[in-house]
Amino acid sequence: MILFDNVSYSAGGMRIINGVSFEIKRGDFTALIGANGAGKSTLARLCIGLLKPVSGTVRAGGFDTASVRTSRIAKFAGFLFQDPDRQICKNSVRDEIRFSLECVMEDRDEIEMRCERAISEFSLDGEREPFSMSRGERQRLVLASILAAEPELLILDEPTTGLDYRECMHIMDCISEINRKGATVLMISHDMEIVQDFAKDVMVLNDGVLLAHGSTKEIIRERELLARASLLPPQITDLALVLGEGYESAVTVEDMVSAVREKSGNPR
Repeated sequence: MILFDNVSYSAGGMRIINGVSFEIKRGDFTALIGANGAGKSTLARLCIGLLKPVSGTVRAGGFDTASVRTSRIAKFAGFLFQDPDRQICKNSVRDEIRFSLECVMEDRDEIEMRCERAISEFSLDGEREPFSMSRGERQRLVLASILAAEPELLILDEPTTGLDYRECMHIMDCISEINRKGATVLMISHDMEIVQDFAKDVMVLNDGVLLAHGSTKEIIRERELLARASLLPPQITDLALVLGEGYESAVTVEDMVSAVREKSGNPR
């Protein structure tokens, strides 16, 4: 679904992405992690042609992003910016979601059906003026607008920033559901617990260089690798690494409880 072949990108005389190659297959749920300034948002924009590489090739859904209009990629791809306000342009929640759907389809009945379903699923007030809402609510609105179109490819730049725990879990459950239905997800996140709980694979970016790409369970246990990217493992994983033998497989609170019970000889 996404293919980078020795991709580099520069801006303002600075190399931001440097010789990156990877493939994300259809149906994958991949997290992109790295410190601030690592180039994560730039890489995400390269994925769908919002930026063009200075060298190398980027393909999204089989299309070379350097030679096809971004509007063509937008027919099957949804992109959530880190700042939701950059994607809101209408005066009501209903009009915002409807407009998003009108950009990718023409069937009026289908548009209205999907619009009302999105309002319901995300617990939104269709008549509300977007900028009278909290940042978390605006984040939910933008994501509802994107998911209503059921994109094949979903790219998310910090989708849980500014959300409380309940809102965070609701949004991540919605993202997981569309992934279970077959959509490919690339998610930038600084929240290692979210990465651990939801992503199947992880890419680690540092100063524009891809350090690693592998299964989440393997990557989050590589303390030295994460340190090179100025990252820390999730707390449960970090504790498991400290405790050592018998705890190595613990990646959730439930795993840790089970491991403690087993080590203590009390399985219940």
